[in-house]
Amino acid sequence: MPTLDTALAFFGLSILLSLSPGPDNVFVLMQSATQGRKAGLLVTLGLCTGLIGHTAAVALGLAALLAASATAFTLLKLAGAAYLLYLAWGAFRAPVGPMAAGVAVALNPWRMVGRGVVMNLSNPKVGIFFLAFLPQFVRPEAGSVALQVAWLGGLFMLAALLVFGTLAWFASLIGARFQRSLRAQRALNWSAGTIFVGLAARLAWSEK
Repeated sequence: MPTLDTALAFFGLSILLSLSPGPDNVFVLMQSATQGRKAGLLVTLGLCTGLIGHTAAVALGLAALLAASATAFTLLKLAGAAYLLYLAWGAFRAPVGPMAAGVAVALNPWRMVGRGVVMNLSNPKVGIFFLAFLPQFVRPEAGSVALQVAWLGGLFMLAALLVFGTLAWFASLIGARFQRSLRAQRALNWSAGTIFVGLAARLAWSEK
């Protein structure tokens, strides 16, 4: 288990990294703004759940294989880009209509959580980032390396949960104002779709 000093330093850096602009926090912002606070928080839960997979991959050495295999990296990033394009298509085609104040849109919780999980796991750069970042805080003399990686992964998930949850909360307040206008709804949907297309392109053309 990491020492208290190591854990605090790692947690602080994790907060800063979660705040830096990237596909995951942009995804949370757009889902929360277009579909409400609950959607944003559920997607946040899914994204953080996906980090379990990346943590396990580092602990088991699978991320090293991904980093070494150009084919595996390409296939995974193309799958992630395709999923983002699917979300973009849904955003472009999303219906608009008057919404009464305080009335929440019906959501499928498992579907929203699943979106976050797929979004996170289909981004190979997250796995490679974990492979580069987590071992820097591991001390072999402190015990099981795999257990230390698991602890660090848990701390990173907690940091991401706090940051993304806060983003979802505030984005939903802005989105609620937009939902009162049909024109604003269309603009928000098209903005979300365009951002998803941009994220898909960025992921598809990204390199290790």
